[in-house]
Amino acid sequence: MSGAAAAADLPSKVAIAPVPEACKATLLYPSFGPTIKANPDPFCFPAGPLGDIYVGGAISGYAYTQDNPFLFSPIPGVIGDRRDRVDFTNLMAWIQKPEGPIQFFVMGGAYSIPGLGLPIFNTFDQADLLFTPLPIAYGKFQINDLFSIQGGRMPTLIGSEAPFTFQNININRGLLFNQENIINMGVQLNYADGPWSASIAGTDGFFSGELSWFTGAVTYKLDDNNAFGINGGLNLGRQNVFARSLRYQFSTLPLQQNSGILSVNYTYTNGPLTITPYFQFTNVAADPGIGIPVGASTYGGAILAAYNFTDNFSLGGRLEYISQSGTPGGLAPSLLYGPGSSAFSVTITPTFTFDKLFVRGEYAHVELYDITPGFGFARSGTRTGQDRFMIEAGITF
Repeated sequence: MSGAAAAADLPSKVAIAPVPEACKATLLYPSFGPTIKANPDPFCFPAGPLGDIYVGGAISGYAYTQDNPFLFSPIPGVIGDRRDRVDFTNLMAWIQKPEGPIQFFVMGGAYSIPGLGLPIFNTFDQADLLFTPLPIAYGKFQINDLFSIQGGRMPTLIGSEAPFTFQNININRGLLFNQENIINMGVQLNYADGPWSASIAGTDGFFSGELSWFTGAVTYKLDDNNAFGINGGLNLGRQNVFARSLRYQFSTLPLQQNSGILSVNYTYTNGPLTITPYFQFTNVAADPGIGIPVGASTYGGAILAAYNFTDNFSLGGRLEYISQSGTPGGLAPSLLYGPGSSAFSVTITPTFTFDKLFVRGEYAHVELYDITPGFGFARSGTRTGQDRFMIEAGITF
């Protein structure tokens, strides 16, 4: 064979490694729901040996009106719940490196996490008293194709709703979400192979600063339309957080910090339709030594759903019910609105999107049952219903 013939035949015998396409990586975070979409072309710049660095953010504001506001603030100097408010929901920016063995994600700014059945506070007060203006910051080491390990301030493995408004179908977080931790500090090990993904973590639970929680999550994707998941966590230690300062009392809830939680979910997706029903159980064991003389539990279920009618319009909704153990007037601690209380909510959220812009409205109603006087709505704490109307507009980039 001549040299020319051998050279002509070379490309068919030698495999040439493909060159990775710049700025097309799968980002670490944030995750997005089915209504507000992630930026398909995020800003990216090469950083030499570090690889590609991605920068993004979310800027949004909201206005709302509600009846029967709580009209109190548990922390001196913090403006409490109001009947009406206009404020920011997100003034957030993030930077991340999602490729290579060494990766990282950092998110900072101001944010509001409004929750049904709870008072809503000023955005800057929330950011300061929840998870600080730097809520998420973690590094990640990709060990191989199957395993990775990460550590720092991370989103929880628990639940079916994400922390920030732009990540979710609804503007308000739900009643079940109020029992979950949101941001953890700790270390997390991840595994992914085919339809299976799993994570376990040692964290500080409700942002307590004490690494005593063990959490985990497992997801199995049956096919393109069906996925099943189970997640939960448990405080392996006990903390008398009743004696803590009020610095992080918006996030470090004394009873929930000493709880265990289990959540089971199923997600069905088919074209424009997404439905996620889930069930959740929490338990706080009695421990008189840390100020919990009697234990209590909650049981709840929810359905999250969204339908995209067009590329620019979708309708989302949520139904949920939650109850706690005990009898009204009993000795059990209050995880909801007094021992033996329960709550139901319905939320409807139409969303319009225009490229990176979004505008959406929301109506939500919460109804309480068997409350302990003083634990309900309004200044008196005796009202059992609340209607909340919201509008949110913003941009993700």
